[in-house]
Amino acid sequence: MTAAIDVSLLVCTRNRAGSLAATLESVERAAAYARNTTVEVVLVDNGSVDGTPQRLTEWRSRQTFPVHLVHEPHPGLARARNTGLARCTGRIVAMTDDDCVLHQDYFAAVCAAFERPSGPAIIGGRILLGNPADLPVTIKLEDHPMVAPSRGFPGGFIMGANLAFTANVLRLTGCFDERFGAGAPFISAEDTDFLFRAAGVGVAILYDPLMVVDHHHGRRDIKDETRLLAGYSFGDGALYAKYLVSD
Repeated sequence: MTAAIDVSLLVCTRNRAGSLAATLESVERAAAYARNTTVEVVLVDNGSVDGTPQRLTEWRSRQTFPVHLVHEPHPGLARARNTGLARCTGRIVAMTDDDCVLHQDYFAAVCAAFERPSGPAIIGGRILLGNPADLPVTIKLEDHPMVAPSRGFPGGFIMGANLAFTANVLRLTGCFDERFGAGAPFISAEDTDFLFRAAGVGVAILYDPLMVVDHHHGRRDIKDETRLLAGYSFGDGALYAKYLVSD
């Protein structure tokens, strides 16, 4: 009889053949450390044209835990996540980005975090700067637990690069809006939209600093930061418009 899966880790990637090893190695270390936790990994290749698919296949062949490789040819992070979510079977779904490195106790910390909420919940974790040469952006440094306010804009409270939720959340919120996020028309805010919808149906949204990843985003020029923040503003503006129109 197949054991029930505690945590499904979803990682979407595109054209990262040269830098994906650090992420995958960290997943392998964290899975080995979580001896009392059953883990599966869902890897979504989002239309890569480099050696990424081969790297994923090679890595899967060495693992002792379930690894599902999924191909989503149409670009877009939200679309890739939705494709991957259809393959996740864990009672908890965790997501990270393909330029993040999990801390060794990541899966144990995820399971511990979800011992506290009594119902559907979304919990985000700490995101540290992976390389001190990178600009201090797309990180989350608070070292204390937090609860999102029931009203207000949830942008930045927790981030998609280190986010987990009980699988039953999707029955309440639906999947990611594929118009948002990297590779989509509105560039960003797919995670903020997901949180906004979750808050609207009463899902608890929490921050747990013990769930930790290092983010190796590689942005070192102020022009990169300006472009990033402009994309965030564009996505947030589209998000405001979405809900103003719906009202």
